[in-house]
Amino acid sequence: MKKLLLTALLSLSSFGAFAEVKTVTLEVPTMNCATCPITVKKSLENVDGVEKAKVTYKPKLAVVSFDDTKTNINALIAATTNAGYPSNLKGENK
Repeated sequence: MKKLLLTALLSLSSFGAFAEVKTVTLEVPTMNCATCPITVKKSLENVDGVEKAKVTYKPKLAVVSFDDTKTNINALIAATTNAGYPSNLKGENK
C-alpha cells in the first residue's frame, strides 16, 4: 500500500515537471494613449497560459509571464494584433 501511494504521489508531482514560466517583453508601438494598455493587457490575459501581463504606456511595452506548455510568443503577438495593437518581441526588427 505504501509503495502504491508513493508511486501515485511521484506521478502527480511530475505533471508540472516540463512546464516552465517564461517572461518576454513585447514592444507595442501603436499604443497612443494612456488607456491603450488596458485593452492590450486584457487581450494578453485572455490567452490560455498567461500568468501575468504588465503593460505600460510611456515605454510602449508589455512584459508577459506565461506557461510555455500552454502558449507561445506567436500567440501573444497574435492576441495584441487582434486587439488592434500589433506587437513584436523586443529587440526584433519587424
